[in-house]
Amino acid sequence: MTIHNLVSFLGIFILVGVAWLCSENRKVVNFRVVFWGIALQLLFALFIFAVPIGSRFFLGVNNVVVSVLDSAAAGTKFLFERLALAPGAVNEAGETSLGFFLAFQALPTIIFFAALVGALYYLKIMDWVIRGFAYVFTRLMRISGAESLSTSANIFVGVESALVVQPYLAGMTRSELTTILTAGMATIASTVLAMYVIMLQRVLPTIAGHLVSASFLAAPAALVMSKLIIPETGRPETLGLNIKPYSEHEDNLIMAIINGANAGLRLLGGIVSLLLAFLGLLALLDLILGWAGGGVNHLFGWNVTWSIKTLLGYIFYPFTLILGVAPSDAMAVARLIGERTVTTEVVAYQDLAKLLAANGLSDPRSAVIASYALCGFAHIASLAIFVGGTGALVPGRIKDLSRIGFKALLAATLACLMTAAVAGAFATSGSVLLGRLGQ
Repeated sequence: MTIHNLVSFLGIFILVGVAWLCSENRKVVNFRVVFWGIALQLLFALFIFAVPIGSRFFLGVNNVVVSVLDSAAAGTKFLFERLALAPGAVNEAGETSLGFFLAFQALPTIIFFAALVGALYYLKIMDWVIRGFAYVFTRLMRISGAESLSTSANIFVGVESALVVQPYLAGMTRSELTTILTAGMATIASTVLAMYVIMLQRVLPTIAGHLVSASFLAAPAALVMSKLIIPETGRPETLGLNIKPYSEHEDNLIMAIINGANAGLRLLGGIVSLLLAFLGLLALLDLILGWAGGGVNHLFGWNVTWSIKTLLGYIFYPFTLILGVAPSDAMAVARLIGERTVTTEVVAYQDLAKLLAANGLSDPRSAVIASYALCGFAHIASLAIFVGGTGALVPGRIKDLSRIGFKALLAATLACLMTAAVAGAFATSGSVLLGRLGQ
């Protein structure tokens, strides 16, 4: 353990303090949620990073995900041949990879994992797992069963998590709705997890285990931050109750796989369209900002690079320091977090991979902390998706959802930072869980 680990540990409570300062009612604090939300994260991280059997479990999960990814690649290799080969790979014909292509190697795995999740839902495996997590949250934190269930579902799926509590959405309090949105944006879906693994596996071999770990840590973190920013002042309909997920199961396993794959195709299309739109708009904004900033530089004799990514990097810089990132790496990581806020985590993870490949980070801990901090849908595009998607299920609450949207995005961002601080509190530079950068 080093001073950076202590900084990360203290950062957990500093982030809680920031959320409380941003609260719309500082006099109402559910200390039970705060205590158990932090305790569950610390216990899980302690098990993963410090207990030998936990570390072996972590590495086992990492190997399982990588093995499943190898299976997922069978379809892409059949369709795209050499374009689907990972860098350094060789196919049966002796042809070598042409390099990394996001569109041909990472994005198609979304369809495979969507089909896999559909099958797990049909077999009711997913239902039982989600109910298990929801029971823990409801019992320990004494929150509503509906928000516990939705938060638990978000560990595995994305905006469709609101479907599991659809009958309860109309009667939810503002605090419950905030939790629904926050949990959605503070986590990632298993359908896209594989894409990030493919991006980073070459430079951080244990990334699969870290992303799975981050997904579990993010759920209690989202509950803590959402309940601090918009505390519960009403009485939820399902307070303290354990409810079953609402779902419409397919007629058979084949239909579940087909419909899951089709849903994955729609998700893939949505991600591609967002990347095309937001990256283009960001480039236009940077062009305008660079032109205006050039005049300011000339006027004051400055040498500042004017871009949205750089400006947001300055905003997130102090937060990056309290996460325990080495000062030499803090600005680079802060820029990645800022970039995620206005583009998507897809772009930020890809840039993290490029940064690691170029040995742009001096401390292995910085890479791991960054991977946790970026592990969430906490960005502007996602805000529109979750408000719109949830509003489509309950049109009568769309005005409430739109009003709390940005507060939920703030809570989700703080939750992502909190998971990074928790990981940083236990991660050490010599840990086998950090893998070997650039491998």
